[in-house]
Amino acid sequence: MPGKNKKLLAGKPLVSYAIEAALASKEITHWVLSTDDEDILKIGAAYEDLLCLKRPEEISGDHAPAISYMHHAIKVLDIGFDYTVIIQPTSPFTTGADIDNTIRLLYDSEADSSVSVMKLDHAIHPVKMKTMNGMKLNPFLEKEDGRMAAHELPELYVRNCSVYVSSIENIRQGKIIGDHCLGLVMPRERSIDINDPIDFEFANFIINKYGKQDER
Repeated sequence: MPGKNKKLLAGKPLVSYAIEAALASKEITHWVLSTDDEDILKIGAAYEDLLCLKRPEEISGDHAPAISYMHHAIKVLDIGFDYTVIIQPTSPFTTGADIDNTIRLLYDSEADSSVSVMKLDHAIHPVKMKTMNGMKLNPFLEKEDGRMAAHELPELYVRNCSVYVSSIENIRQGKIIGDHCLGLVMPRERSIDINDPIDFEFANFIINKYGKQDER
């Protein structure tokens, strides 16, 4: 999806949802918009308290690792941070409360990072995954052994790509998710991660039918 982060969802650019969620946080102290896109920089300029940072070409593009722009932003700000937070435009239903709850989860622990997660739907549970030998299905990880219903399978969680919180020491070591990471469970309806046109159309349906969680 070329230009995805500035694509309009219910009349508002995707990046604006991330900016507004971050600004609604009571725990974040400094807000930075990092991008190489001039249009997105103009969008960000409309928000007070937001530092709009032009990302160098060498750390831009679809395959640039997140840690590279984190290092860049921290170097530019030159402030002694304890924690960093990443909020992604592809998760437009993230709220300020989701961000704060993920941050506080880390505050109240000895962990080095925390992330938002969602419960994995039983329809795509790893126990149900198969390989194919011709037309024959074979277990990928383990045999189902008749475990077909949700209550027969262990609960599993997956990162929903909404909120990433990490200690500054992790970032210095080139890691966003550390060895001791905690998970903050977000509901499925706020865990939409837009990667392709179908995801976008589904998000458009949800917001037009129900509105945003923090607007209800």
